[in-house]
Amino acid sequence: MSVSMRSTQPEVFPVDDLYVLKFGGNAIRGRDDMLRLSREIAELIRGGDRIILVHGGGPEISEEMERRGMTPRKVCGVRVTDADSLDVAETVLRRLNGEIVGCLQESGVQALGIPGYFCTVCTKKPPMKAVEDGREVEVDLGLVGEVSGTDPQCLFDLLDQGITPVVYPIGKDAEGRMLNVNADTMVAGIAAGVGCREMITITDVPGIMLDINNSGSKVNSLTLAEVDALIADGTISGGMIPKVEACRKALLAGVTTVRMVNGKDPRSIITDIKKGVPHGTIITK
Repeated sequence: MSVSMRSTQPEVFPVDDLYVLKFGGNAIRGRDDMLRLSREIAELIRGGDRIILVHGGGPEISEEMERRGMTPRKVCGVRVTDADSLDVAETVLRRLNGEIVGCLQESGVQALGIPGYFCTVCTKKPPMKAVEDGREVEVDLGLVGEVSGTDPQCLFDLLDQGITPVVYPIGKDAEGRMLNVNADTMVAGIAAGVGCREMITITDVPGIMLDINNSGSKVNSLTLAEVDALIADGTISGGMIPKVEACRKALLAGVTTVRMVNGKDPRSIITDIKKGVPHGTIITK
């Protein structure tokens, strides 16, 4: 597919009726969860909003790797990926994508599943610094990518036809090499590229919490400076770091608001946001 890519960093003019949503296997898992979310998305679309969905599948990928006798490894929440684990990721994500599209269609949403490389171009992520056995080391993540450009028109063409894009995070670089992309990284690149009213990350926790074991410690709103302070003191760590870094990328590119909400909450998730009911953690610049 030939596309004209643009950097994810230029000024973005937010599109008021457009929401970019991301969820993964920890937050939305199984047919019942997906149908519940699909019905909320259908309600939003009936109300005149447009949706771009990005999904991950980390738990399912890890399970399939273990089934094949492979050992999953992550550094700072990002999966280390060789050729074999990339094959697993692509296979699992493509299967999940089909299941998600099926639930959306069953709920009355005209949806189309696409890989990330249909609407983005990626570059290989450079080595990351990590602490192993008390020592700081530099880790090559392998075939892991980050979004360096987007093709917003590809997505708007689908939206203009009444089709909801459902993106799974497999990217390609400029030479066509396939790369595994963290779903948080993919959604930030897409949100930054298209402009949107709000980027919403659906997680398996109520939001950002000062004490992970106390749901009452959820923070209702944060600025990026406050996020930095929570990373520095260790409150935000592990798999939450890629999520907040994705929020940062989207906000610095012009997205007005990023919100983290709990996908396990039996109450309405997305429609609560539209009705102004306080929910999750809102992050702004």
